[in-house]
Amino acid sequence: MKVNVLEKNGKEIKFSVEGITPAFANALRRTMIGEVPVMAIEFVDFKKNDSVLPDEVLANRIGQIPLTFEKKSYDLPKGCKCDGKGCSRCQVELVLKKKGPCVVYSEDLKSKAKDVQPVFDKIPIVELFEGEELQFEAIAQLGLGKENSKWQAAVVGYKYDGDNFVFNVESVSGLDAGDIITSAAEILEKKMNEFGKEVGKLK
Repeated sequence: MKVNVLEKNGKEIKFSVEGITPAFANALRRTMIGEVPVMAIEFVDFKKNDSVLPDEVLANRIGQIPLTFEKKSYDLPKGCKCDGKGCSRCQVELVLKKKGPCVVYSEDLKSKAKDVQPVFDKIPIVELFEGEELQFEAIAQLGLGKENSKWQAAVVGYKYDGDNFVFNVESVSGLDAGDIITSAAEILEKKMNEFGKEVGKLK
């Protein structure tokens, strides 16, 4: 196997891979999209919502805001020592309180953890008119893209040019594109090791 980086910046990488099968290329793509843990808002508790959008629509919009995070600092809820009950290892609280007239942006989210912040400041959430208020508390946690698109790590495509596979990886999360590729490779390796152990039991 031979890997060559063709183009690279923080959020996007184009690279070629020689010596792999179409099945492996597709497995790598699917892992980058759906199995790399990503931080996103899962729960929203509205204290006040005078906006034109109902709570469930706002909650969906808020959940789609990509968040930065230090991946070594957090665990998936199912694998956390708290058994998913909620602790600083698997959850981060964010709050928002705004009064109109104004447009509420992602930058108005105030996080209790310095490393968990909106990737982009000017993602519009909702417009508040005179006298309208929006106040809520939210909980962000790690999840997987295969469970919900808000946890999708990247948009990934590839093509076969006859000699190798050329991948385009664009991060749509708080992770660097290179970290997504590395994490996906580690996940695939772990799966293969576990598969090998299970096969060994059949002997």
